[in-house]
Amino acid sequence: MLIILGGLPGVGKTSIARLAARELGAIHLRIDTIEQAIIDCGVVPSDEMGPVGYVVANRIATDNLRLGHLVIGDAVNPIEVSRAEWREAARMADKSFVQIELICSDRDQHRHRVETRKSDIDNLKLPDWQKVCDREYHSWAEADLVIDTALQTLDASADMLVSFVRERIATI
Repeated sequence: MLIILGGLPGVGKTSIARLAARELGAIHLRIDTIEQAIIDCGVVPSDEMGPVGYVVANRIATDNLRLGHLVIGDAVNPIEVSRAEWREAARMADKSFVQIELICSDRDQHRHRVETRKSDIDNLKLPDWQKVCDREYHSWAEADLVIDTALQTLDASADMLVSFVRERIATI
């Protein structure tokens, strides 16, 4: 199964994806890691990345799904076309998928997270609060689950995700 995970920067995607990946034994594909590697190699400048990182992640996801692995795609996934490409990656591997949007309904808490977090990827420049606010982002009408990370801890949010995925897997 492919877990398509998305939400604005600072809502807790990567923290929750890591916790869930450990619990589920899933492969964690993080767009930030992929895109920064591409930038560091000089293949594409950061301001010209476009869909390159997503295309790479989708192909790696398909390969791993075909091997029978559970995969978590960790990306902002701001628009429908990015989400559709993840779904296509699952279809190409003939595997199911779930779409999970993370939000932080407390604007002050979200801003605090964005302004105080530290990058764990060499050379990655995290967006500031203004860039997060200015980013094009469409809410997920097609989400199977929405988790509001302002309402509980990251551990509790990850537990919600894991429980949801296990229930879905049990029905396949």
